Amino acid sequence: MARTPYRIGMPLKDEVVAVAGREVTVTNPDKVFFPSTGHTKSDLVRYYLAVSEGAVRGVAGRPMALKRFVNGAAGEFFFQKRAPTARPEWIETAVLSFPSGRTAEEVVVRDAAQLLWVINLGCIDLNPHPVRAGDLDHPDELRIDLDPLPGVPWGQIRDVAMVTRTVLDDFGLLGWPKTSGSRGIHVYCRIEPRWTFGEVRRAALALAREVERRAPTIATSRWWKEERHGVFLDYNQNAKDRTVASSYSIRPTPDARVSTPLSWEEVPSCQPEAFTIVTVPERFARMGDPSAGIDDAVGSLEPLLALSAEHEAAGFGDAPWPPHFVKQEGEPPRVQPSKRRMAGPPVREGVVPPPAPGKTAGPTGRRRTTQPLIEIARAATEAEARQGLERWRARHTDIWSYLTPPDVMVDSMRGRNTTWTRIRVNLRNVPEGDRPVQEALEVDYDPWQAYQGPDRSGSLERPRRVAKTKTTTTQPGNGSSG
Repeated sequence: MARTPYRIGMPLKDEVVAVAGREVTVTNPDKVFFPSTGHTKSDLVRYYLAVSEGAVRGVAGRPMALKRFVNGAAGEFFFQKRAPTARPEWIETAVLSFPSGRTAEEVVVRDAAQLLWVINLGCIDLNPHPVRAGDLDHPDELRIDLDPLPGVPWGQIRDVAMVTRTVLDDFGLLGWPKTSGSRGIHVYCRIEPRWTFGEVRRAALALAREVERRAPTIATSRWWKEERHGVFLDYNQNAKDRTVASSYSIRPTPDARVSTPLSWEEVPSCQPEAFTIVTVPERFARMGDPSAGIDDAVGSLEPLLALSAEHEAAGFGDAPWPPHFVKQEGEPPRVQPSKRRMAGPPVREGVVPPPAPGKTAGPTGRRRTTQPLIEIARAATEAEARQGLERWRARHTDIWSYLTPPDVMVDSMRGRNTTWTRIRVNLRNVPEGDRPVQEALEVDYDPWQAYQGPDRSGSLERPRRVAKTKTTTTQPGNGSSG
């Protein structure tokens, strides 16, 4: 990259990158984006240049939500659906419609220049939709997201990935695996763009149920966390308006891990920490992109949809949708199984768990529960929340052995413009006399404080309505919504 001369009046030096026949200005190139490793915005740009062929392949022609980390990986992020109005004329866009009925003009990347322009906006990872700009109603990508529960060992995730490969092979689809760059594995399949989002999701649900049938002790298709175990196959990542970090995306982890395509031969022994901003460019230069042939391996969903029809005939109905979607025909109740009521007069079971000291809302807000829940942390990032969990664990080593992975609930919560993380612990398996009481939160973050002033007492209830301000509720979420 060539650095432009410093001129009087310029607040910071910029860099200009010549790529794909264009010049892209990189502002604040020395800004540190990864405090733990010291990597700067300029390092991000150099990384994406080194792997641009693979990174562009992962997003080419797809509208994308801009996930912007304006204060680096350790700071808060926000999803920006609408393309900035101040953009070069060579930035392509496409207009998407969302389940809410709203529309947005989103950025579409087709070359390395457009890619670097997006990175300069503070985007660390890339989050494209599973459709191409030429046909926004018919996905050309089936996405399998293997999402482990807390405490599930990495080897188990790899085992579920290999079972997934076998199922895909049996149903005529070629899967292309990659690390998520976080805690899981993704498997993508190119498909003919002739099925709707609803049909693709049906196929993904049928696949998840088949993997669960073949590996019932390590895999699950159950949506509700209280029913899950092992590795969850998140079929809802195929619902309209869901986005997933693409191939070669750097993830906002302390060590700047990368969502890295793998060959199937690599999966049984791969380790996620091996793929970072430092190691992946050398790997790419040495062996190329393992997913280079993905666009030539287009398959059909007909066999999986036939399996879905068999499931329906056998009495398996639809499964829950993401919370921001309208209720779907045939969808089961959006109520946790433990809270569903039989017909008859309402029964007030359970209690409202007490809040942590200094808080006005506890582990369930105003909701009752029959489970002995305590809250551990509310944090701006998952990493901070997990650090708080480790501190709590160090103080309560005597009861930790009673806990199973489903007992530690790590929830991604929706704030006003970004997400935050809550960790709760279910003490149901701990002898009643040994259960620790609700203590002060290990990490105490209030996502609404910046909008409600300094006098808030820690409530996570809805912000009070003020003139011309839209009331916003917090809810789980791990992607963007319309």
